[in-house]
Amino acid sequence: MTIVQSRFSADPESILGTLARLFAAEGAAREVAVLTYSSPELVESGYDNWNNGITLYTLYLHAPLSLYTQLQHGLEQIEDAILEKTRIFLGRFPNDHLSQVEIIPAVVEDEQWREKAAAWLSGSKVSNQGRVRSNNVAPLSTDGLLFRSQPEIHFYRALKSLGISFAPLPVFVSGGESYRRLEPDFVIVHSGMILVVEVDGDTVHQETPAEAHARTTMLQHEGVYVERISASECSSPEKAKQAAEKIMAALNKRKAAR
Repeated sequence: MTIVQSRFSADPESILGTLARLFAAEGAAREVAVLTYSSPELVESGYDNWNNGITLYTLYLHAPLSLYTQLQHGLEQIEDAILEKTRIFLGRFPNDHLSQVEIIPAVVEDEQWREKAAAWLSGSKVSNQGRVRSNNVAPLSTDGLLFRSQPEIHFYRALKSLGISFAPLPVFVSGGESYRRLEPDFVIVHSGMILVVEVDGDTVHQETPAEAHARTTMLQHEGVYVERISASECSSPEKAKQAAEKIMAALNKRKAAR
């Protein structure tokens, strides 16, 4: 095994991080999410005597179940894209070959899985979050809800601590001839007003300001207010609480100006 391969198998984080940046530059949010939240495992899967011997490897990416279930319709495409880019790092070594990338669900030990499965069958865990069918997947979960990034989870907990009514990552649909589907990060309902909050600037948000504005126009035309905060403002629970308080102050100011 070459030095590069040994380093990759022992500590693949640097290579996976570079791959994530390459995909982020292309706006490939699904690939970025898989690389960011999956646990990698490099396994020797074969050997060929040709050309002084070629060792074959398979890269397994153990994805969280909440992410894996959102990738079913494009799984092979994502695997092929990651395989192609990973070979960039190994192409200089003719005796080492990455032959396959497989994304598989991470196995999590849960002694209560039968009770949880029974609860799901009874309908008690049905959610309107709808598994987020867009390319911008939501790989994280907390309190049984889906989120796209850790800053969003911090902001969710901050809003919850304020005791207000809100919906994280809900699904809005506009019917008619021009069907549109919108998944804002947060919708706050307070004192007869509705506010959409978008958390921008994390790894998987690749919109330009113009694209972000166009995406929320559907709700803005119905009188909904939109506020944008950066992921850096929610990088910790303390910062997220300050951001939530700032958002609520802005909402109260809008109400007073009515």
